[in-house]
Amino acid sequence: MSTGIAARLKRVGTDDRYVVVPMDHGITLGPVTGLKDIESTIDAVTRGGADAVLTQKGVADRVHGNLNGAGYITHLNGSTVIGPDSNDKRTTGTVKSAIRAGADAVSFHINVGSKYEREQIEELAAVADEAAEYGMPVLAMTYARGPDVEGDDPQALGHAVRLGEELGADLIKTGYSGDAESFEHVCESTSLPVLIAGGSPAGDLAALEDVRGAMDAGGAGVSMGRTIFQHDDPEKMARAVSLVVHDDVGAADALERAGLAVEA
Repeated sequence: MSTGIAARLKRVGTDDRYVVVPMDHGITLGPVTGLKDIESTIDAVTRGGADAVLTQKGVADRVHGNLNGAGYITHLNGSTVIGPDSNDKRTTGTVKSAIRAGADAVSFHINVGSKYEREQIEELAAVADEAAEYGMPVLAMTYARGPDVEGDDPQALGHAVRLGEELGADLIKTGYSGDAESFEHVCESTSLPVLIAGGSPAGDLAALEDVRGAMDAGGAGVSMGRTIFQHDDPEKMARAVSLVVHDDVGAADALERAGLAVEA
């Protein structure tokens, strides 16, 4: 790992653990709740303890000034839910454009098992090569998604995270397999830090139990979007997630300490 990559990773994490809040959903979903006034949302989640936020380059000017000392990651591909296939992620930026946007790292999404896998493998490899030239860390979002792939299958997830490492990423984001025991295989499949996506948990406690399970399995944190930024109180939810990731707090205790109701 180069000096530049190591230095910038410290800007998007704390002591090799990471609470990243992706807010690139404006391309995918449109101006949903939490993204219309993205400035206030960024201010809230970073006050709550998020280590970094993630957006597309076009809204970078709305990010800076609201980070409260947190890091900034620029995402480099995307798709929409109203297009013919949301798995068909297309390039939206380069490492150079991310540098111009003031990014501390870049991210790239790949759907392992989809019919677009081949092109996305080539594109992620190229991004990793370009990023290495500038000492820029790469967060590879390697999901197990496709017609013959179960998105929570630990074997498929293990393959996906290893693919990200093989292509030159520095951090990996993937789905959660559902329990700590099976997620151990995923974490053991790569030497890189593994972050889990938010998914669609049934409430705050379930979301934090997933985070707790991932950490217990050897995970390094989360890259959790809507679960945090669309929460009724994004600052408190970010704080609860941060307590689990950074302070090894249990799920229910984290909710209570963050000032959120613990579900019965």
